[in-house]
Amino acid sequence: MKSVRPHRFPSLQRLQAQSSHAGEAAPLSAEAYQQGWDSGHSDGHAEGLISGEAAGFAEGHAAGLAQGEAEARLAAAARFDEKAALIEQLLQQVQRASDDYQLALRQEVVDLVARVARQVIRCELTLQPVQLLALVDETLAATSQTNTAVAVHLNAEECQRVIELAPERVARWQLVADPHLAPGECRIHSAEMEADAGCMQRLDLCMDQLKEQLLTDDAAKAEE
Repeated sequence: MKSVRPHRFPSLQRLQAQSSHAGEAAPLSAEAYQQGWDSGHSDGHAEGLISGEAAGFAEGHAAGLAQGEAEARLAAAARFDEKAALIEQLLQQVQRASDDYQLALRQEVVDLVARVARQVIRCELTLQPVQLLALVDETLAATSQTNTAVAVHLNAEECQRVIELAPERVARWQLVADPHLAPGECRIHSAEMEADAGCMQRLDLCMDQLKEQLLTDDAAKAEE
């Protein structure tokens, strides 16, 4: 038969005292304090380095993007200006070519008008050479010629035909057949003056005025 021993529970006061002593932190030694400091410093340094690297990378990345964008804009603007200058040069060349073409075209038109006019004048004088006498009267009236001793030089063929067709009108002048004058040409000589009363001289004057007017119109359009 086993013996039974009574168990004594610790007193409540003793349990409270043990619990109070267990809750109080034991004082740290200098070595433990240093180890804690070093560990905290190391951990803080590592965390700060990681955080700083992340922040620096983000800031550098943003700055790099901004700089790259600015440089790309400058490069694009430079290329645009270069292309724009090239296009401007091409437009100026096209404009000059167009102006030269228009001028040449106008010159050809003037030359064509002059050739047609000369042909018409020759045909008219061939049919009615007496019309030259009207030019002589007009020239003498414009110069206020008073001397009746006037020599009218005409193309040899036209001079002969005028004498045959209007002898009464040429009796007051001295008609001279000049082999050096082309058909339609007429020279007036007197003691007081010399004048050109020919058709071609008047035609050339009209053509010169027409050319000058065309050049004036071109200059006005260029200024616009």
